[in-house]
Amino acid sequence: MAFSVSEFGLAEDDLPLGWTVDRLDTLAFLNPEQISDGYPHSEIAYLDIANVGAGVLGKPANLSLADAPSRAKRIVRLNDSILSTVRPGNRAYAFLREVPSNLIVSTGFAVLRAKPNAADPRFVYYLATSDPIVGYLASIAEEKTAYPSVNPSDIAECVVPIPPLPEQRAIAHILGTLDDKIELNRRMNETLEAMARALFKSWFVDFDPVRAKAEGRNPLSAVPGTAQAGGLPKPLADLFPDSFEDSELGEIPKGWRLAPLPDVIDVNPTRALRKGVEAPYLDMANMPTYGHTPDKVVSRAFGSGMRFVNGDTLVARITPCLENGKTAFVDFLEAGQVGWGSTEYIVLRPKSPLPEEFAYCLARSTEFRDFAIQSMTGSSGRQRVPAESLSHFRVVAVPKPIAELFGRLTKPLFARASAGAKESRTLAAMRDTLLPKLISGELRIKDTQHNMELAN
Repeated sequence: MAFSVSEFGLAEDDLPLGWTVDRLDTLAFLNPEQISDGYPHSEIAYLDIANVGAGVLGKPANLSLADAPSRAKRIVRLNDSILSTVRPGNRAYAFLREVPSNLIVSTGFAVLRAKPNAADPRFVYYLATSDPIVGYLASIAEEKTAYPSVNPSDIAECVVPIPPLPEQRAIAHILGTLDDKIELNRRMNETLEAMARALFKSWFVDFDPVRAKAEGRNPLSAVPGTAQAGGLPKPLADLFPDSFEDSELGEIPKGWRLAPLPDVIDVNPTRALRKGVEAPYLDMANMPTYGHTPDKVVSRAFGSGMRFVNGDTLVARITPCLENGKTAFVDFLEAGQVGWGSTEYIVLRPKSPLPEEFAYCLARSTEFRDFAIQSMTGSSGRQRVPAESLSHFRVVAVPKPIAELFGRLTKPLFARASAGAKESRTLAAMRDTLLPKLISGELRIKDTQHNMELAN
């Protein structure tokens, strides 16, 4: 089954004036470069499919070329697009706004590079990642049960509508403006979350304030990410002890205790949602790998799955989603709503006096993730974490005053991030509405600019 322009709702004899129809590879080179003899770098920044979400790049792994996996081959440049050919329905794709000179991506990606004087690079990205093409590629991949993937030629052969270059640039500018604001929000949210997680690690993993006091140093300088310049005021710093005591996991602050995780955090708490009731649904594909909140949540009639409410933390328990970091803090529901999602989620809810944000920071911690991965059971490729295994994970039972203080410092960070994420979802919905209409020519540029001015 070949992909034709009709998938965009167009007939070849019904194109806007000046538009043409042709294969996608008339607009872009596919996989134009790969590492060969004479490659100038001995160290590479490497992106695998696990590092890429829908339009979002994670941090590349820094590897020596000699130790890099065999699939680390494709050279990418500024303004290239990358699109996963493995399970393309999972939407691992991105436009490369910033590219270090030694960036390499996996051969699991197709690299698309716009041809000079034929295509706008960002227009190529929006075209290649549009719903019709992604859906088509996903349908091909699903036919290959052993290894669901597509060939680069499947992408190259897609027949697409091609506006004149000036209109391509205008379309790319409009959609890119929305994506640039989404990216700005994402980076701000990443900073806010990093502050909260740094505070969690400092207080409850490294015990920095206690260690500083035990060593006779000023504990205020040992508390990163606090909302107040200079760290905590002395009365609050005095809440922390000034010595340690032994435990089965090593030294912990004096007067604190270790507890099994279910003693301080509810695992898979009961939530009421009747079968058939429409409710917000978060599928695994939209579960965030980076950041605390998903880009997209849909409405779907409840069938069977894990249920959750605002303030819960969701952790993917199945391979490779757990290893890839799929974790979410639920802050996207309306008051009183119950959402639902995959049966492969574990739901965590802190018990009083711990604030809700504690469970998310814990779930993102190296210690928790390492334990969860080591607890996986099942056959190769379908391993998962049994929820009951979390009873063997030990956490520090934080005294009430410090737990409440942690909540007072982190809640504003998560609230600001939540507001940014909400704005980004609105912008993404506008982009997703405009994209097919612009690419098909149903909506022309002057109409679009007028609509965006009204929206602003």
